Amino acid sequence: MSPGLTPAGAPGQFHLEGAAGFGQARTLLAASERLFAGLPAVTVELGGVTQVDSATLALLLEWRRLAARRGHAVTYTGLPQRLVALARLSGVAGLIGAAEAASGDAQGAGSASSP
Repeated sequence: MSPGLTPAGAPGQFHLEGAAGFGQARTLLAASERLFAGLPAVTVELGGVTQVDSATLALLLEWRRLAARRGHAVTYTGLPQRLVALARLSGVAGLIGAAEAASGDAQGAGSASSP
């Protein structure tokens, strides 16, 4: 599956699918700038992500930072278990909702939002 950030129907709803690591993060960030422009709230569903690494985590943190700077919100759903583990190890689980993911779903999937 090729990486991709695609609209999921409703305004502000997106799917992230495929590999989302070092090789794809820059392209995904550039695509998000165009896709998220002008949206006060964004939800990204990550259930289709097949490969994660620290670049994936950095991407989610950057989306959150950019949203907060604009007074917007970003929410993550379907967090892959490997991403939850990486976020915990890095000490940023709460920033992407990984703490809720671990306690709310035996599969390690969950959601997070930023103000």
